[in-house]
Amino acid sequence: MTQPLLQVENLRTYFLSRWGTVKAVDGVSFSVHPGETLGLVGESGCGKSVTCLSILRLVPQPAGKIVGGRVLWEGEDLLKKSEVEMRRIRGGCISMILQDPMTSLNPVFSIGDQVAEGIAIHRRLKGKTLWQKTAEVLGLVRISSAKARLRDYPHQFSGGMRQRVVGAISLACEPRLLIADEPTTSLDVTIQLQYLNLLKEIQRRSGVAMIFVTHDFGIVAKTCDRVAVMYAGRIVEIASVRDLFSRPAHPYTRALLDSIPNLEEQVDRLYSIEGQPPALHSLPPGCAFAPRCPYATRRCDHEYPPEVSLNSGHMALCWRVA
Repeated sequence: MTQPLLQVENLRTYFLSRWGTVKAVDGVSFSVHPGETLGLVGESGCGKSVTCLSILRLVPQPAGKIVGGRVLWEGEDLLKKSEVEMRRIRGGCISMILQDPMTSLNPVFSIGDQVAEGIAIHRRLKGKTLWQKTAEVLGLVRISSAKARLRDYPHQFSGGMRQRVVGAISLACEPRLLIADEPTTSLDVTIQLQYLNLLKEIQRRSGVAMIFVTHDFGIVAKTCDRVAVMYAGRIVEIASVRDLFSRPAHPYTRALLDSIPNLEEQVDRLYSIEGQPPALHSLPPGCAFAPRCPYATRRCDHEYPPEVSLNSGHMALCWRVA
């Protein structure tokens, strides 16, 4: 195994609110290796997007603050970098595809201007060379007649094409790590499959590592090498895709997998996880999933479980496997 490209250690990001301190990310640790795709899954509000924004130090200010931990990029802590140094890393080394292309693209600037901006900043290109590179990047994500469409505006593109443009902006400077935050949410099934195949093809050619945030376990199975399952601001299980689907160790992971409808079975009622996730400003002292867990004991209510290594690369935090 090669050395990790990115290593997140005990990352904690909190938000101050009128109700108290919201622990959006509370002790998250994981690593990403060159050429690897790590899936980040969990219910809405569990901290996936805030984790990704924390890596790039884009947490909304002043309410949000990274209060602890380390984010090691090739051995150097990004949390200790100056803002000038972070601007070189964002886009140049680490890029992020945001959730909604409708709001990610500025409606008053042409597609060419928006794709070219990062190239001009990080690659110092200008003039004819800059526009040639911009058209080349749009061609990379299969925008037809790329040169002719440089002066078009976002409203002249379909939803799927806008999503490809957002991907082009992220890939324009050939980053070594791409963070994709639910990039297929606004796409229909056919376009979604094309977009995923495109990302995997680009990854095979360039060797870029990816963190893929999604709710869809079908996408996880098709796209990811390893999966980190988040709940209430913490990672509760990390495993290879094969291990996670065949031998889920945490009850929350098993419940998520059980929530996937099986088209070969006829049931009167689909499975759902009972209850609601806890409020992140008043987390219980024990396991946050205990109130919803069918296997919970009194110990689960009062003590948070330790990290347990089940085999090489498979980790879970649960008293059932401790």
